[in-house]
Amino acid sequence: MYRILAINPGSTSTKIALFDDEKMVFKENLTHEADKLAQFKEISEQLPYRTEMVIEALNKNNIPLETIDAFSGRGGGLVSVAGGTYEINDILLHHAQIGYTMKHASVLGAQIAYNLAKIKNAQEHLIEKKINNKKAYVVNPVTVDEKQEISRITGIKGIYNQSIFHALNQKEVAHQYANSIGKKYDELNLIVAHLGGGISVGAHKNGKIIEVNNALNGDGPFAPTRSGKVPAIDLIEMCFSGKYSEEELKELITKKGGLVSHLGTSDARDVVKMIAEGNEYAKLVYDAMIYQVAKEIGAQSVVLKGKVDAIILTGGMAYDEYFIKTLKEYISFIGKVVIIPGEEEMQALSNGVLRVLNGEEKAQEYTGVPVK
Repeated sequence: MYRILAINPGSTSTKIALFDDEKMVFKENLTHEADKLAQFKEISEQLPYRTEMVIEALNKNNIPLETIDAFSGRGGGLVSVAGGTYEINDILLHHAQIGYTMKHASVLGAQIAYNLAKIKNAQEHLIEKKINNKKAYVVNPVTVDEKQEISRITGIKGIYNQSIFHALNQKEVAHQYANSIGKKYDELNLIVAHLGGGISVGAHKNGKIIEVNNALNGDGPFAPTRSGKVPAIDLIEMCFSGKYSEEELKELITKKGGLVSHLGTSDARDVVKMIAEGNEYAKLVYDAMIYQVAKEIGAQSVVLKGKVDAIILTGGMAYDEYFIKTLKEYISFIGKVVIIPGEEEMQALSNGVLRVLNGEEKAQEYTGVPVK
């Protein structure tokens, strides 16, 4: 049995979960006060503070650090990579420290995991010596890029389709589904739709996500907080209207678009309540989001040339019966629809490392060179 600690830092919290093989034996969501975080100029400066909070949580729950075999952190700030589990090396650690490709709390995942792997025991607060055979990893970071070259080309030379999406959860639920039917992930063609604050729809062909929309920077369906694809000329006119700053427009695409822009909330449950109370505009907007998700799933079925073993719907909105029922009416003709609601990120962080420790996969080497 292997004991693995998963670490998933967010903007105002750090989620930790302890697994004995695939079984979760402990989890906690460590919340961070905004005033405390405001004291740090750069995100990576939060490292000692967040590391100590993790150590305190382990001590409080009588979990000796020395009993943990491996550490798995959320990967942020990295260059585009192939899917898989990466042992944290000096280059990966450096890219996380500086937030090489993004400035987000997820850059702390690799750093916390690496620090914990070096501490001799949970009573220490200084990093002194490595523990023999204690390693730290990241699993399927948001910059996983396994796209076909043909999918990168846009109609403007110099602008290319990028891969930023929910790779961690998409890969995990795909593995779970494959296991449930006695198959291997790389034996199947799947479409996976992650339905959360952002929405990503990926075409999984024989273990690789060969096509997926950019779930952050204005591509694919609109989502609770993101604009999705919008008409380019209209967006250009907004840019030069003088009404918005560059930062405001970027936020409109990545944080304040979608349901927030139309209805003032990012919580789909609020929208469902509005609809129940007779708000016709809320119903129109919600139905439009479902419609756009359906179109994206249809597009990915074309990428797979109609050979689809299953469509997996995951993420928080996969709990919503109305959303799923309406979406199924559009897509059921394509293939079998499987619902795996919620996010399996902590399980995914652990399972990716477990597959390496069990010899089912080889740990990948992070070179710092983007995949082409």
